[in-house]
Amino acid sequence: MPRAGTRSASSDETAWAVPPSLRASLARKFGPVYSGAQADRHIRKLEHFGACGDRVTERSLQLGCLPFVGIVDYKTQRDEPIPRDAFRALAAVRVVHVQNPPGLLTESLRKAVRDLVKTGGGLIEVEGEEDLGSLALVESLPAGATVIYGIPGEGVSFVRVDAVAKEHVRQLIAQMEPRRLPRGD
Repeated sequence: MPRAGTRSASSDETAWAVPPSLRASLARKFGPVYSGAQADRHIRKLEHFGACGDRVTERSLQLGCLPFVGIVDYKTQRDEPIPRDAFRALAAVRVVHVQNPPGLLTESLRKAVRDLVKTGGGLIEVEGEEDLGSLALVESLPAGATVIYGIPGEGVSFVRVDAVAKEHVRQLIAQMEPRRLPRGD
C-alpha cells in the first residue's frame, strides 16, 4: 500500500508518445486525400465512418452525414473557434469526455473509442488534443468502415478499415513510447 501522499500505480494511466523516429511514418498518407467539393462527394458516399478532427466532423454533419464516432477538441489549426452546437446531432447520440495531452494517445481515448463503437457511437470531446485519435478509430471500427481526418493545408484523408490498416496501426502504436500519466482523480 502506498504511503500517504504518494501516488499509486493504479491512479496512473498508460499513454503512448510519438518518438522523433516515427514522425515521418505518421505524416505519410495512408489513404486518398481529397479537398473541397471532391472531399464533400466522398463524404456523402460514406455509410459507416468515424471522423477525427473538428473541421471534418463539422463538415460531415453540415453535409447531413452522421459519423458513427466523432472526435473533437474544439480547436483548429488556424485557431478558428468551432461552436459546440456544430456537433449537436452527434452529441445527441452520446457524449464522452476524455483527457488526452498533445502529442500523446492515452488509454482513455482508446477506451472511449472502443466503448462507443460497442454501444452505438457518439461524440468524444477531448481536453488536450485529438490528433492521434484517428489511430484509435482504425483500431476499433469494424472492417469495411472508413476513418476520415483532416490534413492541414491538404484536405481530408480517407482510410478504409481492413486487416492491413488495423495491423499498420498496431505496429505504429507498438513503436510509440509508453508513458505513465497521473489520472488526476
